[in-house]
Amino acid sequence: MKEPLFSSRNIKLLSGPLNLNNPITVQILGICSALAVTVQMKPALVMALSVTVVTAFSNLIISSIRNTIPQRIRIIVQLVVVATLVIIVDQILKAFVYDVSKKLSVFVGLIITNCIVMGRLEAFAMAEKPWRSFLDGLGNGAGYGLILVAVSFLREFFGSGKIFGMQVVPRIMYENGYQDNGLMILPPMALITIGIIIWIQRSINRDLIDKS
Repeated sequence: MKEPLFSSRNIKLLSGPLNLNNPITVQILGICSALAVTVQMKPALVMALSVTVVTAFSNLIISSIRNTIPQRIRIIVQLVVVATLVIIVDQILKAFVYDVSKKLSVFVGLIITNCIVMGRLEAFAMAEKPWRSFLDGLGNGAGYGLILVAVSFLREFFGSGKIFGMQVVPRIMYENGYQDNGLMILPPMALITIGIIIWIQRSINRDLIDKS
């Protein structure tokens, strides 16, 4: 009997990385880019979408051709597929959101070596069917993006009083002595913020983690 496209088993591929199997807070992958692009929400969101697209479609492509890939050159084939997708994404960003593309700088290109992308290709796409591999890539990209957006929200709000570059802290608060926390926009605070998120998540899910 053919498995439904959105069976409970397939849904777990989307929901798992958002919480109990998050690539950043649980698997501790993709930390470098999470530290580098989370000063503002806009570049963080664009980076999250870029990684999600690359992860999902590279999983789909590799899974579709996995039986024709010689084992000894599988990593090379994976890198070629990922690099092609990254180039396409990079050109789209330069065409439509050039300002964000400049802020992301080399980090879009470094998606090629992102351990989340390569890890899912090796651990999942090389062994599973295309649809499940696509969902797995989509879920892990979304899980990665969720943390990026959360960290960038906290850093931009407390560091500059803005969200998506728009001022949200009223000017009257500044006139009454409120000051932005300049420490929040420094790289160490990205690591500290992620650490706090990891602590909160594991505290909330302690019982589920113990059972697993």
